[in-house]
Amino acid sequence: MSIKIKNNSGMIDISNDVIATVVGGAATDMYGVVGMASRKQVRDSFNQILGRDSYQKGVVIKQQGDAITVEVSIIVSYGTKVSEVSKSVQKQVKYSLQSMLGIEADAVNVIVQGVRVVGE
Repeated sequence: MSIKIKNNSGMIDISNDVIATVVGGAATDMYGVVGMASRKQVRDSFNQILGRDSYQKGVVIKQQGDAITVEVSIIVSYGTKVSEVSKSVQKQVKYSLQSMLGIEADAVNVIVQGVRVVGE
């Protein structure tokens, strides 16, 4: 599946893998996020065996008509305020999609899959 954008010059077709990479990159750059949590264990475990680490892990893109919903599964650092980290991830993902791809996400759902204690 992909997103199609029509403009005066023609059509732009953006793959869901590209969208997931932008979303994963935006999420992992935020303070308090220590990693992405997998929503598709089989595919992500296979990629890990092959040595492919991907920002796409933990990102699900849902599309109904023109509406785009993004689900991001993250692991947060112990000691951070989970609600603030989640809000920051939502804002950053929406901003990154708009600025890099020109896509307006209707909703960004953040799923906190775990908390990790990060060593000094």
